[in-house]
Amino acid sequence: MTSYEQVAISLWHPEIERLRLPPLTDELVVDAEGQLGVRLPPDLIHLLRTQNGGVIADAWDAFPTDASVYADDHVPFDHLYGIGPADQAGTTTLLDTPYLVREWELPSPVVLLSGQGHYWIALDYRECGPAGTPSVVWLDNEMDQELQLAPDIRAFVERLTASDSFPE
Repeated sequence: MTSYEQVAISLWHPEIERLRLPPLTDELVVDAEGQLGVRLPPDLIHLLRTQNGGVIADAWDAFPTDASVYADDHVPFDHLYGIGPADQAGTTTLLDTPYLVREWELPSPVVLLSGQGHYWIALDYRECGPAGTPSVVWLDNEMDQELQLAPDIRAFVERLTASDSFPE
């Protein structure tokens, strides 16, 4: 297992601009927490201060798991939404969560970190409440599957690995 700090310094794909937002400010964090009605984990904020959303580097673009509908051994994590106004220039942000939860009939309260309609990786506040430490879950809307991935964002980040390390 790699340390959170090791992953954090190399999490972002250096050449792909897709989903990148302007640098994160304290004001954006406070506004996002107000709109989402939850306290965002400090470890997530740390990642987004390095780069406010974008494509994940190939070395960290998958999370190993035993049994998902996506694959027998992992789920994808190829991007992470940043914090910015919902519908910012056509880029999905964490603030699009309320709309996406309604649109895709997802459980709530969650904050969507990554996904593309049929499946999502999310912070799950259902057990810990809005000020607690959310777990990280996989929500497969198409197959009605939900998997607990990690007890918190730090543990999730520490288990990230390269998708090409899994057999096809």
